[in-house]
Amino acid sequence: MIEKIAELLKNKKLWVATAESCTSGLVAHTLTNISGSSEYFKGGVVAYSNEIKVKILGVKEETLKKYGAVSEQTAREMAEGARKAIGANIAIATTGIAGPTGGTAEKPVGLVYIALATPKATEVRKFLFKGNRIENKQNFCNAALGMLLEYLEKIDEK
Repeated sequence: MIEKIAELLKNKKLWVATAESCTSGLVAHTLTNISGSSEYFKGGVVAYSNEIKVKILGVKEETLKKYGAVSEQTAREMAEGARKAIGANIAIATTGIAGPTGGTAEKPVGLVYIALATPKATEVRKFLFKGNRIENKQNFCNAALGMLLEYLEKIDEK
């Protein structure tokens, strides 16, 4: 999958950025596992703390208070903030609960919100995975990359 993403980003001359919480940089790491990734990967922010989400990505404190760090709203603001701050065409954001601790009845372990921000719109999807911490992080990363690939395959040639 990553080879196809790299090819499409290069061919379409698009830049991607990441804003990651629960994946701790795994999406950025995976995107840069391809030689020549400097042609399409602009940069990323590991915003593990709410402070970084606010200060670097521009997530509103009121969003965090009202909806929490693990929410559709926070994922959206993270992706849009990363796209703007880094100056990329596309940004992917992940915020979730990898586990094994930290889950609640409303927000269980394995829950992740992934946002994909583009110049035209921001899409946020909710996923729930069952696995240990490492499996969840990998599943979150794969879901984020899957969203990116799906987007790249359907946009018009630039």
